[in-house]
Amino acid sequence: MPRIPAHLHERALGMLQGGMRTTDVARARNYNVRTVRRLRQRYRETGWTADRPRSCSPLVTTPVQDRYIRTSHLRDRYRMATTTARVTPGTHNPSISAQTVCNRLREAGLGACSPVVRQVLTRHHNNVAYMGPNPPLQDQTGLAKSALH
Repeated sequence: MPRIPAHLHERALGMLQGGMRTTDVARARNYNVRTVRRLRQRYRETGWTADRPRSCSPLVTTPVQDRYIRTSHLRDRYRMATTTARVTPGTHNPSISAQTVCNRLREAGLGACSPVVRQVLTRHHNNVAYMGPNPPLQDQTGLAKSALH
């Protein structure tokens, strides 16, 4: 969800201080009513309208590793994210996930190839392929007879 810029916080707060009701401010600014209520409460508690500081969890990869992920996929555009994840060590873990590789590529405006999922062939499939789609007709003696008879 996009954040509301600080100058629009100030406008909404000015409307509230001017005597407008919370619902009228929300309708005029096209905000949710809860957003305006929280804005008013935050201003009463802290005296300012900026967003509260947020804790950010550390990234799994370093900028050098991010650059390696980007360049390896630019060099080989058919490289899968799982392959890159296997060879790239993580900062905190011994390995990173393929989803992390996909996220870093998306941030760079690139995409990874998805693996090809094929049908697993059994012995039956191989026999059908060897005999062809229409195997020759056999009589009771086991000899193949022509389809023209």
